[in-house]
Amino acid sequence: MSVARQFLRTCRAGRNTVPIVTRIPTNHFSTTRANCLQTTDQKNRIPEKEVPVTDYDAGHSSAHKRTLPVNPTPLRDTSSSSWPDPETVDPLTRDVYERMPKTMRNMSMFGKTVIITGGARGLGNHMARACAEAGAKNIVIFDANQELGDEAAAELHDKTGLPISFYRVDVRDAAAITASVQACVEKYGVPDVLINSAGIADSNIKAETYDVAMFRRLIDINLTGSFLMSQAVGRTMIAAGKPGSIILVASMSGTIVNYPQEQSCYNASKAGVIQLAKSLAAEWAKNEIRVNCISPGYMDTALNRVPALEAQKKIWKSLTPQNRLGNVDELNGLCVFLGSDASKFMTGANCIIDGGYTCY
Repeated sequence: MSVARQFLRTCRAGRNTVPIVTRIPTNHFSTTRANCLQTTDQKNRIPEKEVPVTDYDAGHSSAHKRTLPVNPTPLRDTSSSSWPDPETVDPLTRDVYERMPKTMRNMSMFGKTVIITGGARGLGNHMARACAEAGAKNIVIFDANQELGDEAAAELHDKTGLPISFYRVDVRDAAAITASVQACVEKYGVPDVLINSAGIADSNIKAETYDVAMFRRLIDINLTGSFLMSQAVGRTMIAAGKPGSIILVASMSGTIVNYPQEQSCYNASKAGVIQLAKSLAAEWAKNEIRVNCISPGYMDTALNRVPALEAQKKIWKSLTPQNRLGNVDELNGLCVFLGSDASKFMTGANCIIDGGYTCY
């Protein structure tokens, strides 16, 4: 048994022990990063009077750009990460769908309109691709990064030929969200599925030195943003009397405390997302709107591929029965299932995909 796993088990058994794992110094992740993020965030959160929109319509190879007027409120997170490697995306065709057995048809997303936040990169982008492969009729990407959003929409349209739209929206901006969702309804009809994938993570920051502005920013994006998006889409479903599925991306960190890194705010935000999903599920069940959570464990995303995390990743793997990080496409199957009719009797669930980490 690894040292890290033995440490975790003895801690949970209530015995005192001394941690022997060397932690990454926190001063770089706390004071310096807090000052930089606070300054950058304040400078970039300027009032926006319009939302840039890029549409790629069926049968047209060129983009149609337009702007959507909104009431000005503070907007945008300009953080970015590596663009995912190109891969083939083969959308489900009507001919194939009609030849599928009933069970498989129910497990598809054929004919559905999907909105996905954080869909310009990482896990969200891979889930958008999965929705296309599962037969989604239209896909709408919400993301705060204009460049990556345009690139993601263009690539997905080129690979699938499906109608794709990108709205540059910060999930903290209620007015921009409301205007953008309404515009989506006017263009594609009331959405069938919402996937809340937008979020950020602060880690290796001690609670006693956590910058207040950073704490509020993370809660505002991860938790408040999930509520604002769910509220806006839920309203349209309720008003139309249309059943739907809302999927919130939480984390195993919402049910356990990660080791060895300190990340109290992130853990709290994801616990809030899980409880939000349960509460909305209970409220909206009468409207045939299902709300469920996907809670990933450690995933091999671009944000985790940095030298500073190499020592910690060895510990994470040693505490995971499968002894690895999750691949960026390993949320796709559950995402499609929760958005499909195969999960019509499932609501208020929190589904953990963590390679077994929470077994211990």
